[in-house]
Amino acid sequence: MNSKIIIGARGSKLASKYAEIASYEIKKISSLNIEHKKITTKGDLVLDKRTSEIGGKGEFVKKIEEKLLEKKIDIAVHSLKDMPTLERNELITCCFLKRNNPNEVMLSKKNTLLKDLKAGSIIGTSSLRREFQIKSMRPDLNFKLIRGNIDTRIKKLYNENYDAIILAQAGLETLSLKNEITQIFDLDEMIPSAGQGIIVLQCRKNDYELIKLLKKINHEETNINAFCEKGVLKLLDGDCDTAAGIISTISNNLITINAELYSPDGKKKILSRHSGPINEVNNIINKVGKELKDGLLNLN
Repeated sequence: MNSKIIIGARGSKLASKYAEIASYEIKKISSLNIEHKKITTKGDLVLDKRTSEIGGKGEFVKKIEEKLLEKKIDIAVHSLKDMPTLERNELITCCFLKRNNPNEVMLSKKNTLLKDLKAGSIIGTSSLRREFQIKSMRPDLNFKLIRGNIDTRIKKLYNENYDAIILAQAGLETLSLKNEITQIFDLDEMIPSAGQGIIVLQCRKNDYELIKLLKKINHEETNINAFCEKGVLKLLDGDCDTAAGIISTISNNLITINAELYSPDGKKKILSRHSGPINEVNNIINKVGKELKDGLLNLN
């Protein structure tokens, strides 16, 4: 392995911060020189459409993976929730850093809680899942597409026709913007996207020494949670744009998967929750995935 490695990530402040966190963890266990490379993706450039209309959230990782395959970078840093369910054969996600808070949060112009927003208030989100979840609590609100990085969305909240926006708590906390948060939704109120709050490191499958190194900073509990959440999504034949919330938690060697799947119009949802010992994790994934999939078929 070379004494210098290049880490690639998107060019946003948040992605750069994630790359810095990854570098810090690697430097704790090695003397490698680390260079950062910012990569602009299609998902960063097209901001007037939902991600599902431009190829899905996979567009946030495709360009970075290409640089990895071209050996222009050695490690790709991603938000797990942005990654497609199926990974390219030549690549491996070999390191999961300790999960940040996976909760959803609301920022509102006047620091108004969801229950106190006036009927007809406009909520900004690019996620159908978030829209459906908020609608289930407040069907009298209106929704408007909002895209861009966190700073851009916050500026749009205050300068454009939005009364509130929905974001991930993890990103705001990473950028020291926690004071912008009006309301934090608990994990039962708004089940987050599979993998939300998890930073992952991806490299080439044949970089054996690098994989061995990165395994040393892998956070096992987060790895298991990621395996569960992405496993359920895979059973749904879904991707990161599917209107599904999936969260797994571990306590006293028991794992719980809590998930919900919305009909395409968002008017109906199927819920599934199962727990069991960690060594039965595949059975739990299969139970949750089957209940959600069968439930959706029964709605049609």
